[in-house]
Amino acid sequence: MHSSSSWTRPGWRFLGAEKDMNSVVQQCGSLTKEDAARLEKIGRDLTILADLSRADILLYCLCGPQRAVVADQVRPHSILPIYDESIVERQVGYTEEPAVLRALTDGQTGVTEVRRAAGSKSGAAKGAPIVQETYPIRTPDGRVIAAVCIETNLIERERHRRRNKVFQQALRQLRQTVLAGELRGGKALTPFAEHDGVLVIDAQHRIQYISGIATSLYRKLGYAGDLLRRRIEDLELDDNGLTLDAMEQARCLEAEVRAGNLVWVKKAIPLFERRRGLRRLLFPGQPARRLAGVLVTIHDDTDRRRQEEEIQVKVTMIQEIHHRVKNNMQTIASLLRLQSRRTESEEVRRALQEGINRILSVAVIHEFLAHQEARVINIRDVSQRIINQIREGILDGERRITLDLRGPNIYLPTQPATVCALVINELLQNALEHGYDRQVGGTVTVSLHDDGEQVTISVDDDGVGLPEQFDLSQTGSMGLQIVRVLAEGDLKGKFELRGRDKGVSAVVTFPKHT
Repeated sequence: MHSSSSWTRPGWRFLGAEKDMNSVVQQCGSLTKEDAARLEKIGRDLTILADLSRADILLYCLCGPQRAVVADQVRPHSILPIYDESIVERQVGYTEEPAVLRALTDGQTGVTEVRRAAGSKSGAAKGAPIVQETYPIRTPDGRVIAAVCIETNLIERERHRRRNKVFQQALRQLRQTVLAGELRGGKALTPFAEHDGVLVIDAQHRIQYISGIATSLYRKLGYAGDLLRRRIEDLELDDNGLTLDAMEQARCLEAEVRAGNLVWVKKAIPLFERRRGLRRLLFPGQPARRLAGVLVTIHDDTDRRRQEEEIQVKVTMIQEIHHRVKNNMQTIASLLRLQSRRTESEEVRRALQEGINRILSVAVIHEFLAHQEARVINIRDVSQRIINQIREGILDGERRITLDLRGPNIYLPTQPATVCALVINELLQNALEHGYDRQVGGTVTVSLHDDGEQVTISVDDDGVGLPEQFDLSQTGSMGLQIVRVLAEGDLKGKFELRGRDKGVSAVVTFPKHT
């Protein structure tokens, strides 16, 4: 068994995530920092309660005389939520939420049917009848510091009323534990989904309740009979350790387990029975609560896991293909390099070297794709790799030319990234070939800019500059023609050559999303 809890609930939104604890204390009057920390703990644990209750949960605090504010809002993952928008920080009075104010001021618990007014800011709840269960939240010394309102639509409320009594009792025990701030390990639990199975297991390890979905999951493993009253040890599975550990540690646990040929994500939530009234008087030396059992949820993750494995196999194959393409392109570049060394024509040698650099600039993209799963490529990394290749391949140290790179990381899909690699290679070669043919020493800078809508790549040199009456459309430079075609055709952008006080600036601008 190993943990597979990759999902975590967003940070607690107490009076808005941007407000600090001091602001919370100030707005909620008598709340201390210890109170706020307690509510933060409860707020994190409300998620699993909302999911299992199939209800929206609102946490209220007093913010003035007969005024309350929504301090936290939790939507369920197991059903469509009542509210389709955030109502955190909404203030209400006694007229709007009498049950909430009674819970906050008098510590009353109540169940009320309400109908949202059409003009209220309550999202999908406008005009819809819902049932409110309101509970005060108390400190260990009995002081009321907040109220929780569990809101359920009438259809789901009726379904809940017809559910098994054991499951209803388990939910009540879970609710009491959460609102008392005594649930341990709840923060790490992933959401409970609509099609997850549920079991309630008592302290003697016997199954007292099993949902229809959970029954179907066990039938896939060959358990066709009734599982009620059976001990979990009798199921002959290797996944019962999670349940027993949750009982022993008295905390929530989650793990991915192998059940036969299935992959399950199981959660085990300990349930406690609180000792009240006569029982506490008769047994004063015993703890205020005792373990009543464990609520276990099962999510069948088999299909998703198989899909992930299939995707990973495909990704590995694609990466291997890119790796082989890169190697083949480097082999071709090596053959051309050998050919260039044998030729006596300087013009042929230069043409071969330009071809080698073009091949290697594309090979850079395949090298990146061979070592990463993402289908986006950092153009800054590509630029640096091309600069390094040119330094090692064609840049003569005696020319004392420095190649520099500036700008942020810019991520582009594979196709435009490949085009950009070719563009940067051509512009660097052009600057080195024409900018310093009559000059020794200088700096060529590749600059990247991303304004969110478009990307700009500029290659600036401090060489001899453009000749008089220069016309880009009439140039005989094959490299510049390649850049122009790529910029306008593939990138749907534009290419310009601009004269500077000293040197030339070659600029390619194109939309980031085409």
